[in-house]
Amino acid sequence: MGGASYDELLGELEGRGVRRAKIGGFDVDGVLRGKYVSMEKLRSALSCGFGFCDVIFGWDIGDVLYDNARVTGWHTGYPDAHAVLDPSTRRLVPWEPGTVAMLADFRDAEGGAHPACPRSALKRVITHAASLGYQAKLSAEYEFFLFKETPASLHEKRFQKLESLSPGMFGYSWVREGQHKDLMAAIYDGMRAFDIELEGLHTETGPGVYEAAIRYDDALRAADKAALFKVAMKQIAYEHGLSVTFMAKWSASLPGSSGHLHQSLWKDGENVFQGPPSEGGISRSMRHYIGGQLACMREMTALVSPTINAYKRYVPGVWAPLTATWGIENRTTALRIVGAGTKAARVEVRQGAADINPYIAMAATLGAGIHGIENAIEPDAPITGNAGEGGEGRDRLPRTLAEATALLAESQRMRKILGDGFVDHYVRTRQWEVRQYERAVTDWELARYFEAI
Repeated sequence: MGGASYDELLGELEGRGVRRAKIGGFDVDGVLRGKYVSMEKLRSALSCGFGFCDVIFGWDIGDVLYDNARVTGWHTGYPDAHAVLDPSTRRLVPWEPGTVAMLADFRDAEGGAHPACPRSALKRVITHAASLGYQAKLSAEYEFFLFKETPASLHEKRFQKLESLSPGMFGYSWVREGQHKDLMAAIYDGMRAFDIELEGLHTETGPGVYEAAIRYDDALRAADKAALFKVAMKQIAYEHGLSVTFMAKWSASLPGSSGHLHQSLWKDGENVFQGPPSEGGISRSMRHYIGGQLACMREMTALVSPTINAYKRYVPGVWAPLTATWGIENRTTALRIVGAGTKAARVEVRQGAADINPYIAMAATLGAGIHGIENAIEPDAPITGNAGEGGEGRDRLPRTLAEATALLAESQRMRKILGDGFVDHYVRTRQWEVRQYERAVTDWELARYFEAI
């Protein structure tokens, strides 16, 4: 868009009563970092970009400064990173009348993609797929728990003894959904008004837990919607006196929260994953896409399971995959093949939890699948039974963030897919995360050792 187009866009927004903008971008932990700006500042930012303190790539999810980052730090003085707005991401904010939201990509000093920018990492993979003639269509589905708590009460209670939105284990419950019909309507209608269309919303098994399936879209828009869904869901919950968590596993006694990704590749308007009945409905391209993801799965686990907490799901019997395996409509495998032989043929990546950064998880898994196609990687035979049984061999997925990060650090494939700069920065942030955990004294340790040891 040029200057005249920006004037036209701003005129349209102002004609719709927009008086301010919220602009920003997502960091490596999937946190949206941004600010309000005036319409005059928005005009300038659209034309020339804007400066944003690069400390957002120099601190962790708790705003604690890394001691090992290279992209920024005390050694650089934490200068501004150059941010460039993407006008195609604009959407009115339904719960903030008169406000438009817009996302940005971050650039380095030479004008290239900033090595720590997750959205830029995904765009790199999308561009490579396009160079091969492929267009990716993706979608995310999240599970999340809702509580009758406020931010203040969560901290006052130290995140213990929280009151759930509803009691009991009641999956796919019309009753629970109907009892909270105003909230359900606010989620559906609010998300649609925020340009995030939901295909489904239902209770899962657990107190106050729901699952939302976001409608598929082109890869970048799908990632934007998946990232913004969490932001929007937190706002909607707050408006109803509630809090929501997307932790992978917030309670040891309850199921975890998944973050599954549905993926298909298209060329010339056709789904290239659709195969003939004689091949089980799976095309050669889909087979190699599966093979690439399986080949890279262990070394890209840290990109799909980014937190210490994510690995609390990797135990038998909680629906999280334990092995790098695939199967047709098999929910125990890491890759579930859905709709084989139809125009809706797709891969469901089941490894991740709700704590994924969707830009990074989509970039890694899409990139691995494309790698498989380029190198004609054949997968092993699909699993027809419980893929978690006997999974201590070479296909066993990492069980800790430390193990997963070490594998990523040595992965030449993921470096080629995402770039050395991004992988180096990401590895350092995960190494930091592990060290913070290793220094922590947990409630479990106090209860187990304080008196008896």
